[in-house]
Amino acid sequence: MDAQTHSAKKLITGFILALILTLIPFAAVWTMAFPVGVIFGIIALCAVVQVGVHLYYFLGINSKAPTEKVLAICFAGILIFLMVGGTLWIMFDLYERMM
Repeated sequence: MDAQTHSAKKLITGFILALILTLIPFAAVWTMAFPVGVIFGIIALCAVVQVGVHLYYFLGINSKAPTEKVLAICFAGILIFLMVGGTLWIMFDLYERMM
């Protein structure tokens, strides 16, 4: 029973952190209180921290299994590279076609 409670607390903590790390960039863009470069930095920083939150709180990657940790981080890096790279590729292609 104690393991389930600890697991539930860990999941709720991870959810709250992920929610906060999602709301920070939305608030930065909504208010436009910072220059565009700073907003991009905020978005990037929150994204990187959120990957760590997901790996630790939801996937259970910790220092007890260093090989799994490295593989999970590499896999997350590849996914981020593909998503960001693909998005930029599509957006630049659309920009070229529009101009």
